[in-house]
Amino acid sequence: MSATRVLFVCLGNICRSPMAEGVFLGHLQARGLRDRFEVDSAGTGSWHIGEKPDRHTLAVLRCHGIHLDTRARQVRSEDGERFDWILAMDHSNERDVKRVLPAPYHPKVHPVLSIAGGGDVPDPYYGGPEGFDRVYEILEPVLGAWLDRMIEHGG
Repeated sequence: MSATRVLFVCLGNICRSPMAEGVFLGHLQARGLRDRFEVDSAGTGSWHIGEKPDRHTLAVLRCHGIHLDTRARQVRSEDGERFDWILAMDHSNERDVKRVLPAPYHPKVHPVLSIAGGGDVPDPYYGGPEGFDRVYEILEPVLGAWLDRMIEHGG
């Protein structure tokens, strides 16, 4: 059985999408499913390529027992073929991802909050540490629900 591949996308790939990557990995670890999934994150912009996640992102994840060792990268057209699920942190990122991916892969792209009634995950970049805590609080239950859906679809 091949791994289910999941990509999380935000603007710069240093705040929300690596937070989502870490939270999702935490869910996988807790359920003993880590070997059944490949998880990554990317940004629609190129400003932070090669950088580690924001220190506040890493601090929040550490507080929840999650270690994340990743570097920012930009979404590429080949991500459409490579990933089974592409979850965008907001509607703007969803549109930008679809501009990069060939049209046949657009059905793989979903706003991350669509499973919980819709909306956008707020970008904490220009705020204080409490914004990062809020992003974690939003993503934690939502990504558990996404994991359930992925498992239902054979993941």
